[in-house]
Amino acid sequence: MVDNSMPGKLVVPETILQPLVKASNSSDLDKGLEHLIEVAKSPEGRADLASKDLVTYVLKLCQLPDFVSSGDLLFLSLKLLRNLCAGELINQNAFLEQNGVKVVSSVLSCVSFSSEFGYKIIRTCLQVLGNFSLAGEEHQLAVWREFFPLSFTKIAEVQRTDTCDPLCMVTYACSGESNELLEELCSVRGLRLVVEIVRTVSAVGFKEDWFKLILSRVCIDKSCFTSVFSQLYPISQVEEHGNITSKAVGFSAEQSFLMEVLSIILNERIRDKVNSTELALCVFEILRASVSLLGSVPRGSTGLPTGNTDIDILGYSLLILRDVCSNDNLTSLKERGSGDVVDLLVYAGLIEFLLNLLRKLEPPSTIKKAMKVQETSNKAGSQPCPYKGFRKDIVSILANCAYQRKSVQDEIREKNGILLLLQQCIHDDDNPFLREWGLWSLRNLLEGNLENQQVVAGLELQGSVDVPEIADLGLRVELDPQTRRPKLRNV
Repeated sequence: MVDNSMPGKLVVPETILQPLVKASNSSDLDKGLEHLIEVAKSPEGRADLASKDLVTYVLKLCQLPDFVSSGDLLFLSLKLLRNLCAGELINQNAFLEQNGVKVVSSVLSCVSFSSEFGYKIIRTCLQVLGNFSLAGEEHQLAVWREFFPLSFTKIAEVQRTDTCDPLCMVTYACSGESNELLEELCSVRGLRLVVEIVRTVSAVGFKEDWFKLILSRVCIDKSCFTSVFSQLYPISQVEEHGNITSKAVGFSAEQSFLMEVLSIILNERIRDKVNSTELALCVFEILRASVSLLGSVPRGSTGLPTGNTDIDILGYSLLILRDVCSNDNLTSLKERGSGDVVDLLVYAGLIEFLLNLLRKLEPPSTIKKAMKVQETSNKAGSQPCPYKGFRKDIVSILANCAYQRKSVQDEIREKNGILLLLQQCIHDDDNPFLREWGLWSLRNLLEGNLENQQVVAGLELQGSVDVPEIADLGLRVELDPQTRRPKLRNV
């Protein structure tokens, strides 16, 4: 391993030096490279340098004996290669023809992975590869075959944002156009790389969106979430607790981080049709496991993230399910089939599970304003919300599931959930936007469902509930003159 902290003395042959000096119009190689780096920032400059075959000479420079120990000269050469390969196909092809990928690999094999100079070189090498790989499948394959998976994984283990961000860029760029390379990324070896990236990013964070793009592609589009999530369990727990539902020892911070980022991605993709079946069913199992872990918890004083891993897993599970169900509503009634995500979740018991969660909660602070009957706000067994927004998140999933799905509307009625959801149409300090989600659930429960409309109308006439917001939905309670039964009528 070379110590890169001090520049070494380097003799550059005239056959390499002269073309660089001539192109830069400078007799000092360092200053000449700095000038060429600036020239190569523009498309016109890159095209001009391409006509002078600069990529070939810079690569030859990088292959000189002891060049890796040349300090700033190495760094400047890599920066120039990075700029030359930024969108200029002639330079990218020259890099391919001159085996530039192997040259960069040789540089990385000699660089210390534990020094500031080494981190700087790693980042720049990855930027070179990233710009080069954008030229097409042949270029991407050259990078992939040289670096995947061992070299990429070694870089992923360096817990620094400035190396992980460009690593994600290269990984995403190379696996984007070739189904073969994407399948390799989603294989056992590839997912180990993804897991290492998640571990690093959860520790140091990310500044660029390449990490999110990788997770979106691997965990959502290619349905590999379960495998990635399972590999993020603490090492000591994996053997004893082989699957998600058997976890009784808690989740890891990396898993919570993964769930948080995926919840953000799904919310950003809320208008896109995504392949979320595997993800949704797995997250529902995680939700069940997280609820079983909670036991007795104090009232949450903050929203997500709370700093408690198990509570955060619970919350992000709800957010993911909310957006999965909302996204699935983009599918028209005619297009829905046996693979409908909401239907599969409902079949797995989601509605009953959420209604039970909601029933166990202590009433909202303003429940007495919405009800005329006496409530026992301190009833035995009632539980506080473990974080601010917990109640609202439950209601939001139920509301989205009920949208234009009569089977869900009927199940909620049959499980005595209509009154429960009516009680959520109120303001609550611990659950911002609870009233809005409650009204959305009410609207979806009543749409096209006469039985549900009669239940609500009957509750109003009986004085069981006082929900003036029904009028806001354009409805009013009337008695049918023939049957003398209450019903809701459009205003």
